[in-house]
Parts: sequence; structure tokens; C-alpha cells
Amino acid sequence: MLDTIKEAAENFCIHQIREPYDLKEGSTQKRALIAYIDIDTEDKKKYRVYIASDEAFMQQVSQLFLEEEESDQETLQDMTLETANLIIGSAKVIAQETTNKPFTIGTPTFEKIGNFDFEIDASMTITVAEKELTVAIKEINVQ
Repeated sequence: MLDTIKEAAENFCIHQIREPYDLKEGSTQKRALIAYIDIDTEDKKKYRVYIASDEAFMQQVSQLFLEEEESDQETLQDMTLETANLIIGSAKVIAQETTNKPFTIGTPTFEKIGNFDFEIDASMTITVAEKELTVAIKEINVQ
């Protein structure tokens, strides 16, 4: 599942950010804007997918989409939600087209601004000119 989300995140960098990027395993250690989307698979598993970016990365996204050179905190939070929606929505389409593991996605939720300190199963971080975006996944059990 993370491979599909990784591909979607890379596509986001290629087609939206349009700058060279590096990809590595692990999560950002920077203070981050953090949002998540819950996804459900056909085999009845539920996952939480986190998107965490430093303010500089999200400011770059805000500048690309809104043409704002200096966005306020509320706008950066909204852009974090939109970025989560774009990446996970793209991963959903990729999964439908390339695997037998389609999934549905929920509504993005803004979690917090701070350290990425969640229990996760796997993560990867994309770095664009020292700006970071982490995508992480955790299988969750609903009681």
C-alpha cells in the first residue's frame, strides 16, 4: 500500500512542484503541519495515512496553487489538507488501475502542528531543496 502512496507522492512532486527531489525512508524530524486520511480496503482493513510537511514545503505548495508568497497559518493548514487529498486521491486511482487492492478514502483531518510523533508502520520522506514532506501509514483497528 505504501508503494502506491509513494508513487502518488512522487507524481505530486513531478507534476506539481516540478523540482528535483530525493526520497528516503523515515519521517521528518522537523516541526510539521500534520494531516491524515483514513482509508478502507476491500479486505476490511483500515489504515491511517499521514501527511506531514515543514512550513517551507507547504508554503511552496501554497504559492503554486494560490500564488501567495506568504500564507497565514490557516491557509497552510488548508493546503496541508488539500495536499493530503491530492496525494491519497491519486493513490486511490493508481491502486484501482494497477493492483487488485482498491480502497476508499475518507475526509482529510488536520491533526496538529508539531513533531511527527505518531506510531506508524512505515514512512518515507520526500525532500525538495531542504523542504520535507513525509507520508506515513498505520494499520488501525476499529472496535
